[in-house]
Amino acid sequence: QVQLVESGGGLVQAGGSLRLSCAASGLIASSNTMRWYRQPAGKQRESVAFITSSGNTMYADSVKGRFTISRDNAKNTVYLQMNSLKPEDTAVYYCNTPGMIIAGYWGQGTQVTVSS
Repeated sequence: QVQLVESGGGLVQAGGSLRLSCAASGLIASSNTMRWYRQPAGKQRESVAFITSSGNTMYADSVKGRFTISRDNAKNTVYLQMNSLKPEDTAVYYCNTPGMIIAGYWGQGTQVTVSS
């Protein structure tokens, strides 16, 4: 059974930093494209960043230069380092893979709140 458990969210002031973690079980993170998504309250979920099995990364324009996605293969965990946070980064953050999205799976997410 696949599980993706997000953690690391919290309340931070604008300009601050957080590091989110996505611990994977039942799948090998390094063999999958792992994506971070976020969903602000009342809005649609959007892709923030992804890392491919070969280690290539891409970012949404809104977070480019501020967020960094990385992976620890030994821990089977994907991270999202978020720096220079803005109030508009406030959202529930999720990680997922294309295959799990097709299967209809979403984890519980982790709330990030950035105060101005």
